[in-house]
Amino acid sequence: MLPWKRLLRPLTALLLTGALALAPTATATAAPQAPAAPSSGWNDYSCTPSAAHPRPVVLVHGTFGNSVDNWLGLAPYLTRRGYCVFSLDYGQLPGVPFFHGLGPIGRSAEQLDGFVDKVLAATGAGEVDVVGHSQGGMMPRHYLKFLGGAAEVNALVGIAPDNHGTTLSGLTGLLPYFPGAKDLLTTATPGLADQIAGSPFLTRLNEGGDTVPGVTYTVIATRYDQVVTPYRSQFLDGPNVRNVLLQDLCPVDLSEHVAIGLFDRIAFHEVANALDPARAKPTTCASAFS
Repeated sequence: MLPWKRLLRPLTALLLTGALALAPTATATAAPQAPAAPSSGWNDYSCTPSAAHPRPVVLVHGTFGNSVDNWLGLAPYLTRRGYCVFSLDYGQLPGVPFFHGLGPIGRSAEQLDGFVDKVLAATGAGEVDVVGHSQGGMMPRHYLKFLGGAAEVNALVGIAPDNHGTTLSGLTGLLPYFPGAKDLLTTATPGLADQIAGSPFLTRLNEGGDTVPGVTYTVIATRYDQVVTPYRSQFLDGPNVRNVLLQDLCPVDLSEHVAIGLFDRIAFHEVANALDPARAKPTTCASAFS
């Protein structure tokens, strides 16, 4: 049995219990891709950014996600508001279709770099805005910090991003009690290992500060996140940062880690505000119906 298959059963139970949508990473392989996004202005390379929304929006899915499933809610929400919206697949492993974000995060950031170049070339825009869920909200920071992304990105909006790692509610603390488990995790699914709090990847990413000049950052978190724990570890420090707790906007919003990225329209409203702060409108519980 392949190593990733040996790991998949216990991980599936663990990740589904924790609703793990941690944000993807990528080993660039010829793994099968998710189907193309619906043609409603989403992934439409003939889309011309408008004067009102001059920057294309690049959506970055989470761990075990893909370019379609993660964005069935937010992508149409943004296209209806006049944005050119694009999404990519990354972090593919050989023989693992549809479930991406399992490869080394540094490699995934390289895939994002290439995809942004493609979007800029197609649209003629000078910069993009990036919106990511879970690892997809954290991984772009590597691109911004180490791959020259700050020259191509105006804003990064992270929805439940694991910016400082996670213990999966302490479950990763059990790894030392299972000989070989950590090595298997690193070998078979390095994108998961990179997201554990204190990993070498995250240590390097966060050394010297959370942000880079020239980019604005928004973090949208939920108090009920059971995957990226503690939830305040998602928040960033630095200039041009806005940290938002969903329950401060709508106390009765019970979204957890997966729901906040898939269909929470209050979170979507805050994304729209972050993309167009000059036209931002207050986000309340009523935003769920806007």
